[in-house]
Amino acid sequence: MSQKKQSVGQNGQFGSRIGFILASVGSAVGMGNIWMFPYRVGQYGGAAFLLVYFGFIFLFGMVGLSGEFAFGRLTRTGPIGSYEYALKTRGKKGGAFLGSIPLIGSCGIAIGYAIIVGWVLKYLFGSLTGAMLATESTEYFSQLTGHFGSVPWHLLVVILTMVVLSGGVSKGIEKVNSIMMPAFFILFLLIAIRVFFLPGASEGYRYLLIPQWEYLSKPETWVMAMGQAFFSLSVTGSGMIIYGSYLDSKENIPKAAMTTALLDTMAALLAGFAVIPAVFAFGMDPSSGPPLLFITLPKVFAQIPAGGLVAAMFFLSVLFAGVTSMVNMFEVCAEALQSQLKLSRKTAILLVGGVVFLVGLFIEYEPYMGAWMDIITIYVVPFGAVLCAVIIYWVLGFDKISKELNAGREKPVGRFFKFAAKYIYVFLAVLVFIMSIVYKGIG
Repeated sequence: MSQKKQSVGQNGQFGSRIGFILASVGSAVGMGNIWMFPYRVGQYGGAAFLLVYFGFIFLFGMVGLSGEFAFGRLTRTGPIGSYEYALKTRGKKGGAFLGSIPLIGSCGIAIGYAIIVGWVLKYLFGSLTGAMLATESTEYFSQLTGHFGSVPWHLLVVILTMVVLSGGVSKGIEKVNSIMMPAFFILFLLIAIRVFFLPGASEGYRYLLIPQWEYLSKPETWVMAMGQAFFSLSVTGSGMIIYGSYLDSKENIPKAAMTTALLDTMAALLAGFAVIPAVFAFGMDPSSGPPLLFITLPKVFAQIPAGGLVAAMFFLSVLFAGVTSMVNMFEVCAEALQSQLKLSRKTAILLVGGVVFLVGLFIEYEPYMGAWMDIITIYVVPFGAVLCAVIIYWVLGFDKISKELNAGREKPVGRFFKFAAKYIYVFLAVLVFIMSIVYKGIG
C-alpha cells in the first residue's frame, strides 16, 4: 500500500481532536516558554514585544504548523518518509537523506532535554524533602551539573518517557498529555495567583506589560520575537509532522493548528505572570536560561511562606512540560526506526532511549551540554525547519498540500494563505536560520 493511500499510520491515531491538540501543545510547551519568554518580553519592550510576538505566532501557527500537520497526515509517516514522498512527486531522489536532518535535530534536542528535565526532577524531589530550600541554590545546582552529576535523575526521565511511549499513540501519548497539560495550566495558574499577593510583585507586571514603543524601531525586538514564536511552536520539520500523521482524516487542520498556537501562547504568558513578578518581589535578576530556573527561583521560594509547596508545584509543572516535549522527540525518532529499519515499536523505543541516555551521559557537565544544545538549536534545527518549509510549499507544492488542509473544512483556505505560505513563511524560515547564526541563538 502506498503512503498516500494509507488512512492510518502504523502506530494508530489519536482518538480525539482535543487529545491531538493537547499532545501538540505538550510538544510545543517547553523550557523556552518558562525560562526565556518572560525575560525576553521585558527585555525587548514589554507589551510592545508581545504585539510583534502575537503577529508571528499567528503567521507561524496558521501556515507553518498547519503545513506540518497536513504533511504528516498526507503521508502517514515521519520526516524521512514524508520528505522522500515529496521529492518522488518531482521524480527526485534524496528525500530520505534530507528528512534525516530534522530527525537528527529532534534526537539532538532530546539528548540535551533529558539532562535538563533530570535537573527538574531532582529539584522536585528536593522541594518535597526540603533539601533544595535548605541548600544555597548555586551550590545545589553545581552538585547536579558536574561530570556525571545527575545520572540517576537523567536515567529516570528517559525511562519515564519510554514508559509513556510504550502505551502507543492513544493509550500512551494522548492519555498522558491529556493529564499532564491540563495539570500544567492549573498548577501555573495557582502559582501565578499566589505570586500576585507578594509585596513588590507589581514591578514584575510593569516589566512584562508596560509598552516601551521605542523598542519597535530596534531590529533585535523583531528578530527575537520571530525566533521565540518560531521555536515555541516547534515548527522544526519533524515532531509536528509525526503528530499530524496520527490525526484523523476528517479533522480541520488549520483550526487545530491555531488552537494549538493559542494554548501554547497562553502557557508562555502564564509562565511569565508566575515567574517574573516573583523574581521582582525579592529584587532579583530576571535573567533567562538555567540560572532563572535553577538558581534565582529557588532563592525566591526560600523566602515565600510555604515555599516548599510552591516550589514543588512549580517544578512538577515544569516536569510535565519537559516530559511531554520529550515524548514527541522520542516518538519521531522511534517511528523512523520502525518505518525505515522495520524494528518493532518496543525495540525502537528502547534503542532511542539508550542512545539519548548514553550520549547524554558524557555531556552532563553543564558547559558541555550548553555547547551541544547551541550546535543543535542554532544550526541543525533551524536548517531542518527551512528544508521542511521549502519541501511542503515548493517541492510538494501548494495544490497537493491544500487538499489536506481543506479536508474537514467548510470553506477552503484562500489566496492569502497560499501567498503567506509560499512567500512570507518560507522567507521567514530562512531568515530565522540566518539570524540564529548571527545572534548565536534566537529561540
